[in-house]
Amino acid sequence: MFSSQQCTDGYEWDPVRQQCKDIDECDIVPDACKGGMKCVNHYGGYLCLPKTAQIIVNNEQPQQETPAAETAGTAANAAAALSTAGGVAASGMAASGVMPGGGFVASAAAVAGPEVQTGRNNFVIRRNPADPQRIPANPSHRIQCATGYEQSEHNICQDIDECAAGTHNCRADQVCINLRGSFACQCLPGYQKRGEQCVDIDECAMPPYCHQRCVNTPGSFYCQCSPGFQLAANNYTCVDINECDASNQCAQQCYNILGSFICQCNQGYELSSDRLNCEDIDECRTSSYLCQYQCVNEPGKFSCMCPQGYQVVRGRTCQDINECETTNECREDEMCWNYHGGFRCYPRNPCQDPYVLTSENRCVCPVSNAVCRELPQSIVYKYMSIRSDRSVPSDIFQIQATTIYANTINTFQIKSGNENGEFYLRQTSPVSAMLVLVKSLSGPREYIVDLEMLTVNSIGTFRTSSVLRLTIIVGPFSF
Repeated sequence: MFSSQQCTDGYEWDPVRQQCKDIDECDIVPDACKGGMKCVNHYGGYLCLPKTAQIIVNNEQPQQETPAAETAGTAANAAAALSTAGGVAASGMAASGVMPGGGFVASAAAVAGPEVQTGRNNFVIRRNPADPQRIPANPSHRIQCATGYEQSEHNICQDIDECAAGTHNCRADQVCINLRGSFACQCLPGYQKRGEQCVDIDECAMPPYCHQRCVNTPGSFYCQCSPGFQLAANNYTCVDINECDASNQCAQQCYNILGSFICQCNQGYELSSDRLNCEDIDECRTSSYLCQYQCVNEPGKFSCMCPQGYQVVRGRTCQDINECETTNECREDEMCWNYHGGFRCYPRNPCQDPYVLTSENRCVCPVSNAVCRELPQSIVYKYMSIRSDRSVPSDIFQIQATTIYANTINTFQIKSGNENGEFYLRQTSPVSAMLVLVKSLSGPREYIVDLEMLTVNSIGTFRTSSVLRLTIIVGPFSF
């Protein structure tokens, strides 16, 4: 009785039949044959034959190509004769590794069994089923093993592990893979065999693995992303980095865009040269027309100021404050006169001797007083305000006779206050005249101009005059 350890290589113990049975390597060994060859099982091993090889069973006519599983069954039931068309010899490739003398056929020359007819250019191999229980009766008997095998202590041929024994010839950049009766040299991952050498596989030259950029390395590769992107968990895909959430570098407003970000500033600010920080816009420097008087720059904005006596309206314009309607320092015997940018107090009774007040702002020299014969009959006080730098020529005040005498002629003249020729009096009718500003005035300044109207009768027997004393206050500004 044999145990499982006593079965020859290529056989396994069958506990039911209590004997060694053939192992179908074609069924259990993945990719047993390479290069488009087909696997044919036989006793104690298997053969790799071309796809065009024909199988002759029991000297019958050649059969068409049979799947490996069916071929294996044929080999297990009868003596298998293998032939290859075109004169290609299917020599004994017995995986058992046992040479003649051990009860196993190792080559076509050692084929036993009935003689088989061969066709032209065909070489026929014929062998009898091997006896799996046939081992040397004498344990000391030496058997001859095929290349890649060695005799074990049980006098059977066992595979030599060249990789473990160090008898392989694989290069330092290769991995040794032990095979039945041989070995193979395999390149490390990321390399491919070219001749006898292993060369790096440039994965970056293949269909794109990486979403954006591929970097080849010896035996491998890795993916990189453009600035503004980062690798996803799969290490292949690039996803946008939201810089506004991750590391907001903007001083004020951050807007994320694909692959980058942009900074923006609040109203009244502009981006600095680094495109990150915000600088205040000096609106007052960019334009001189923002404010009517004075522009004051503030962080992110500006404001307008007006001089004393004025108030800001609509944010930019200066408007005169009428102090006479609000608060003033005039006494009870004084009248308040508002002008552009301020106010002045004038006496309610401006009359000076020998004149007496007859009505508001009207002074009359009594006829009974001899002095009055050489003086104007009346003096009327008027006040007006103009802005600085008023355009010229400009009509500013109209004088008109209030009393009209029959058969009289009225003439008008500037009696005083026009030493520098700033004014001109133009008569517009027999009873009226217009004061014209002919030179631009700058304030603050006060001008007192006496406008005289002379009245004479047609025969020259009557002559009289009256004066309008006009106080002109020129404001300090042009508004």
